[in-house]
Amino acid sequence: MPDADILLKPREAATALGVSYPTLKQWILAGTLKTIKTPGGHHRIPQSSLTPLMKSKPSTTRKASRERFRNVSGRNQLVGTIAEVKISGLLAQVVLKIGDQFITSIITSDAAREMQLRKGQTAGALMKATEVMIVRV
Repeated sequence: MPDADILLKPREAATALGVSYPTLKQWILAGTLKTIKTPGGHHRIPQSSLTPLMKSKPSTTRKASRERFRNVSGRNQLVGTIAEVKISGLLAQVVLKIGDQFITSIITSDAAREMQLRKGQTAGALMKATEVMIVRV
């Protein structure tokens, strides 16, 4: 490691790589990402060690408003697999399978095409609601 190499905290390194903090911690624990431990036992990542793991730069055709979508304040997020995408006219119906449950969203066909949504891909659903109702089943 060069003397002038900057040491990053794990969260800073995760942000730089565009991955989640838990993913970065898994890489550290698996030995995929080499770190330096502080006297207090905290991990620090040399900035130079991130270069091999860096994602390619986003294409210039991608809209900046969608580049950092995962950095949203909403906490009602579910991740699943796309079970179906139907595009018709201005709208697209996207069915997401989460465990043994399905959630359907209607979005614009432009958004579905821009995100290149396809059956079998991993995707997330972000819910924004002011009320939650409970039904006894």
